[in-house]
Amino acid sequence: MKKYSIIVASVSVLIIAFASCKKSYLAEKPYSSYTPLTLNDSLGFEAAAVGLYNYESTILTYSSAQGWPSVWQVGTDVANATANQQGIEVPYYNYAQLTPTDGAASYIWGKYYALINNANIIIKAVEDPSNTKLTAKGKNMIDAEAKFFRAYAYNNLATLFGKVPLVTAPLTAPKTDFVRAPLDQVNNLIISDLTFASTNLSDLNAGTSKLNVQGKPVDRANKYMAMQLLAEAYLRMGKNDLAEQQAQAVISSGKFSLISNRYGVRASGAGDYYSDMFVYGNQRRSQGNSEAIWVIEQENPNSVVGGNTDNAQQRRVWGAAYYNISGMVLCDSLGGRSIARLRLSNWVLYGLYPTGDIRNSQYSIRRRYYINNPTAANYGKQVPFTGPDTLYKICPSTTKWGAFDPNDTFGYAMIKDFMMMRLGETYLLLAEAQVKQGKTTEAANTINVLRTRAQAPQVTSSQMTVDFVLDERARELIGEENRRMTLMRTGTLVDRATRLNSNDAQHPTTGLAAKNLLLPIPLSEIQLNKDAVLEQNPGY
Repeated sequence: MKKYSIIVASVSVLIIAFASCKKSYLAEKPYSSYTPLTLNDSLGFEAAAVGLYNYESTILTYSSAQGWPSVWQVGTDVANATANQQGIEVPYYNYAQLTPTDGAASYIWGKYYALINNANIIIKAVEDPSNTKLTAKGKNMIDAEAKFFRAYAYNNLATLFGKVPLVTAPLTAPKTDFVRAPLDQVNNLIISDLTFASTNLSDLNAGTSKLNVQGKPVDRANKYMAMQLLAEAYLRMGKNDLAEQQAQAVISSGKFSLISNRYGVRASGAGDYYSDMFVYGNQRRSQGNSEAIWVIEQENPNSVVGGNTDNAQQRRVWGAAYYNISGMVLCDSLGGRSIARLRLSNWVLYGLYPTGDIRNSQYSIRRRYYINNPTAANYGKQVPFTGPDTLYKICPSTTKWGAFDPNDTFGYAMIKDFMMMRLGETYLLLAEAQVKQGKTTEAANTINVLRTRAQAPQVTSSQMTVDFVLDERARELIGEENRRMTLMRTGTLVDRATRLNSNDAQHPTTGLAAKNLLLPIPLSEIQLNKDAVLEQNPGY
């Protein structure tokens, strides 16, 4: 909320400054513009809608605090920090340091409310009866796209913070009397927005894709994105039967299929069909990924100006720092340069995957390294696992974020796309909804669809619990899902992180308590909200 007050105040200062100056030559009259000046026609709304994707991308690609991706993984059941931790992630495994002044909690609060305000601007403008430049169908599609993003932001805020202020109109003046709305009110807005979005967003029929500046199809909001998000939201709300309906509708639509054959830019090279999904150039529907429901596309800024919103740190965070080993040099086949700000937990590495599971193949989780400098005396021999090197220099790591950019051999930025939703997760949401309703036979059948694709042993109804579904989510979605949010949504963070990942030798998970199922409301927001009480979450 703070950001809005500052922005509005700054605008007011500018208005006063210009109003006091009577010089006519200061009055600007642009005769052309690369951006729309008003939000009342298709061009303006199109630019504003694209801005929502752009803004969400800034959350994912944030680089000022390079440990940002680690915040959502370390201190859970799947990952630990390493010697290369950056700082912002420390309170998320050393929970005693997670206080109302936490930088990560404050950042995500501000970013999601800014995304909500941007969506509200579009919604108000497109629903204005005086706007006659768009057809009713055109208005509904724009409205639906904005409401999808508003619901997406509110669902994440509700998962992370619980009750939050409800803002459904653009902020046009400083506001210092926010109160936290009952969770039922927040949930009702999410349901309303996503129901509208799933009805009015485009289908995935031929000819409905938009084109980017290169004339290639670009992934934009579709009705199945809204349905998948609604399934997740319903699960958080305990509306498991409704969650099942939404997930099943996505699966039964016939628009998506699990990847089960080699495809794309690496089809004839080393690899397997599961790992093919995460190869740069294979992630989008237009590139052959039939599993993709929502992909936020990133372009190499060296070839497309503005193609990347910041310098994403996912590769540096998730990959190993192998080049620090004597005899090892940077190379494309090892995913470029990473620095291992996190390490997969021992539970993931040694206790999660059954024998033969393709999701644990060498092409998805790299466990061995071989000296690759031809001038080295032991060229071609395996790097031995000795001492602290195994904790980050050659720690086993997911390959999902690996990609070598010849324009950035130092490897500061990461240019891969973000797969926000894919069909593999839809099956997991469906199984979770079925388990929570006691439909264990149906849940086993659902899980076995993924197991068949993964060449893993089949499961039975007696194995079906929420814990098993969360295990399977880790197998399928490691490196993709926001694991912290999944465990907070299911109320399992404390149990699973303590039970499965409290014995790390370097940075163990400590101080985790029930209060950490929600994040602290940022103290700065409470202090600026001088005309009403913005209550803090219990325990903080």
